[in-house]
Amino acid sequence: MKKPFSWSAAIMCMAALPASADDAVASSLIESLDSVYTALDAVEVTANRAGVKTPVAFTNLNSKEIGKKNDGRDIPSLLEMTPSIISTGDAGAGIGYSSLRVRGTDGSRINITANGVPINDSESHNVYWVNMPDLASSLNDIQIQRGAGTSTNGAGAFGASINMLTDYPATERSAMVSASYGSFNSNRETIKVSSGLFGDHWSVDARISHIGSDGYIDRAFSQLWSYMGQLAYRSDNTTLRLLAFGGKERTYMAWDYASKEEMQEYGRRYNPCGRYTASDGSVAFYPDQCDNFTQHHFQLLLNQYIGQYVTLNATLHYTKGDGYYDQYKTNRTLEEYGLEPFLDAEGNLIKKSDLIRLKFNDNDFGGGMVNVRYQKDALTLVAGGAANWHRGNHFGKVKWVRNFIGAIDPLQEYYSNTGRKFDSNVFLRGDYSFGAGFSAYADLQYRHIDYSIRGISDNYDWNIDGMGILNLKRKWDFFNPKLGVSYNDGGHRAYASWSVAHKEPTRDNFTDSDPDHYPVAERMFDYEAGYSYGTSLFNIGAGLYYMDYKDQLVVTGELSDTGNAISVNVPKSYRMGIELQGALRPVYWFDWQINATLSRNRIKNFTEYIYEDEWTNPISIDCGDTPIAFSPDFILHNAFNFNVKNFEASLMSRYISSQYMNNARSEEAKLDSYFVSDLALAYTFKKISGMKELRVGVTVYNIFNDKYCNNGYAGAGYYLEDGKPVIYRYAGFAAQATTNLLATVTLTF
Repeated sequence: MKKPFSWSAAIMCMAALPASADDAVASSLIESLDSVYTALDAVEVTANRAGVKTPVAFTNLNSKEIGKKNDGRDIPSLLEMTPSIISTGDAGAGIGYSSLRVRGTDGSRINITANGVPINDSESHNVYWVNMPDLASSLNDIQIQRGAGTSTNGAGAFGASINMLTDYPATERSAMVSASYGSFNSNRETIKVSSGLFGDHWSVDARISHIGSDGYIDRAFSQLWSYMGQLAYRSDNTTLRLLAFGGKERTYMAWDYASKEEMQEYGRRYNPCGRYTASDGSVAFYPDQCDNFTQHHFQLLLNQYIGQYVTLNATLHYTKGDGYYDQYKTNRTLEEYGLEPFLDAEGNLIKKSDLIRLKFNDNDFGGGMVNVRYQKDALTLVAGGAANWHRGNHFGKVKWVRNFIGAIDPLQEYYSNTGRKFDSNVFLRGDYSFGAGFSAYADLQYRHIDYSIRGISDNYDWNIDGMGILNLKRKWDFFNPKLGVSYNDGGHRAYASWSVAHKEPTRDNFTDSDPDHYPVAERMFDYEAGYSYGTSLFNIGAGLYYMDYKDQLVVTGELSDTGNAISVNVPKSYRMGIELQGALRPVYWFDWQINATLSRNRIKNFTEYIYEDEWTNPISIDCGDTPIAFSPDFILHNAFNFNVKNFEASLMSRYISSQYMNNARSEEAKLDSYFVSDLALAYTFKKISGMKELRVGVTVYNIFNDKYCNNGYAGAGYYLEDGKPVIYRYAGFAAQATTNLLATVTLTF
């Protein structure tokens, strides 16, 4: 088994001993550390990790690879050169609200864990990376599993799983200071320290970071703070770690995006969020149109080495999230906010007015998980389970109403509801090696979910002339088997697998809907096969996938009886494709890396619904088999990397073919293809002025100044002309930054 610190770490610690330390002490330290690292090995190979014998498609990024790219941008930006991944960002420069897609699936369908603990929000299933700024500075490695992957905790993996492992406890004293600065006033400041071993068993690691940016999009600023702390105890057979990490963010909204017409009139950096007409008739923007959130993660990780073949891993965790967003809304119906119409100074009855609302989210998430790993000779078995509880309080308040006359609480609450979720699973996973390089794999998971929402909705129900009532309770029981075979020998790796995955609906799927349109769970059959071959000169690989969905939830244009867009279960849809990877290293100072995905993503027999004036009298359009929204047919990533002594240079390019932002193949809702290249340069000075290392780097993003958009939204409506419907369509586009740069200086002691 691979030891994460190995003998080299022991030698470094031994070198730090005083000159008077004798050989016996040094030898004892090496033996002690070796046993510690053996115990830590099971922490690294957690139950949801894939290895070379696991028949799934996966990519690993180690801390060195992460560190080279880490200049303050969000984690989705750091992963965007790996196969089948597209990153998106509202602010346009990689800092702020961002997300990613894998094989076309959005962030709510990608399972994210940190040390095996679920990171996806229990109700929305999304990961808000902005709540964990600079987490990359505290990561040991990241594994991206494409497809259903292995059994994991939390949200169902309908496109991929991303498993992050935080830094291991440091074995020697160290410190790191890093600072970045670049275009749009983007900046990052990070301080990281490690105590090394003290008292023979203990160590402490800590990090604090600040990230700021004005954003490429107008007013799309971000002010982000984060921290990480780790207290570790290690003995011969036991490792115990207490971790705390989290962040606080204040981010100006940029998620409304701009239409092409608005970009032509105001420029492509135009941000419509917070716009209103002032009392003098001029256009103004609300300065506090911001998202404000704080999130803290606590984890207690136990690794116990039991005898020669058995390792126990147990985790307790708790996450606290609390925040709100502040939003200016124009010409809103007062009744929708629990307010009565009023008479203005001229005696006119005012039923609609501008107002400012605050929408709050107060979350608690906690639980535990345990797994036991047995490994002897050709057989490896992992058995385990987890139980997690979530409570989410959602409530809204009215902060201000323009020219309101009458009694009003400045923070009048107009809705309040609570979501509660219990999510548990048990699994048994094993692989058995037989013959010359062959192994068989099985992974059986049973998952139970109990979910309820109680209270007053934030949607006004015109059928009852009041805020909607939420009284929902659902239970799901899923069985997720995964079977496969693999072959590994002489640089050759081949695999084939079949997996089943299920996914429950999100909170919005219920709250934006009505009882007549409540969705059911989704199911996916995932078929995967791949082959790769590697030598010291080159690596090549190809993987095939077919992801067959039943009842996938998609947007059809249908509205609930309260006028909200809803997601609808479509009977049949699929994603299929081939992922190609290659690498060539003809000389020690140069390597070429390339990967490409060719895919076909379709909904069978799709029907679009369009409403008159976007509200009444729907018409339907039979579209036949249509492309799934935000699913390009071709993705290409290419990198030329140069390493000459202490100098590094990389030219990284990505091509994303055109994609639709709705499921009806509408040209008005189309993102054009784009080809973007980044140039990264760095030089490392070794052992100067008491430092271990000084690294200076600069990355020029979008060096060819491509004006592209990588995200957006689309809608449609119709009006009658001569008794016939005339359809109109509209869309908003997330413009990304033109040529810009970030420079980074990192000092290591």
